[in-house]
Amino acid sequence: MRWLVTGAGGMLGRDVVEELRGRDEEVIGLDRAALDITRPGAVEDAFAEHRPDIVVNCAAYTAVDDAETDEERALAINGDGPRLLARAAAGQRARLVHVSTDYVFSGEARTTPYPEEHEPAPRTAYGRTKLAGERAVLRELPGAGVVLRTAWLYGVHGRSFVRTMTELEARRDTVDVVDDQRGQPTWSADVAERVADLGPRIGRDASGILHATNSGETTWYDLAREVFRLLGADPDRVRPVGSAAFVRPAPRPAYSALAHGRWQHLGLPPLRDWRSALPEALPRIRKESPA
Repeated sequence: MRWLVTGAGGMLGRDVVEELRGRDEEVIGLDRAALDITRPGAVEDAFAEHRPDIVVNCAAYTAVDDAETDEERALAINGDGPRLLARAAAGQRARLVHVSTDYVFSGEARTTPYPEEHEPAPRTAYGRTKLAGERAVLRELPGAGVVLRTAWLYGVHGRSFVRTMTELEARRDTVDVVDDQRGQPTWSADVAERVADLGPRIGRDASGILHATNSGETTWYDLAREVFRLLGADPDRVRPVGSAAFVRPAPRPAYSALAHGRWQHLGLPPLRDWRSALPEALPRIRKESPA
């Protein structure tokens, strides 16, 4: 099978390419400079040249706050781009994995994770544009498209909360971190593994929406404390504050944990607990400089 990964210069895109190459799969990775998914001609040319069997769309507008005043551009990348990819995939009988986000939900206080079938209710421009992309993929590829929602990503490549905490631990005596937002820290390498597992199943026994976050849940505050602990630093140097201390243009979800019920129907386990992933990821993050 031939894989095509869009957004291959980003955190998750790079991990997906590396994972597939590690499995000796034939994979073409295209970053934003190589493929602008908002241009119909560019998408058509890429499909004609590479003839993919499976496409993984990691290209996205991820500047959550900027999207509040730049929704048209965000929609072009997060909504129109996936639609063009899905339409091209349908034309070539290819399968598509489209990466989405927890921001499609309201994020209002809950006590149980959002199941895949929960009705979306985005509160931000970013969430609205990502939901548009989800719906376009499912409409254009009803049996050969998968929407893979993830959240709180951190990885070896690029910026993330975990990397920021490792840097601040070295520079500051104390760090203030919000303790009233709850979610699932997710290592991008774990998501990449699941994408590679999932691809061959699409169209056979996998389609629709799946949630790909590490299991368990925590707050940003407790995640920061765990990073400090694993670094051999005093976790009490992390101080809890409320979200009101960091006012941003786009509201952050108070609760964004995702349920993983659909994996068992595919004979695959949910991603491992975040507490198991973080100790493995952290040494690699510290070793690598940001992209």
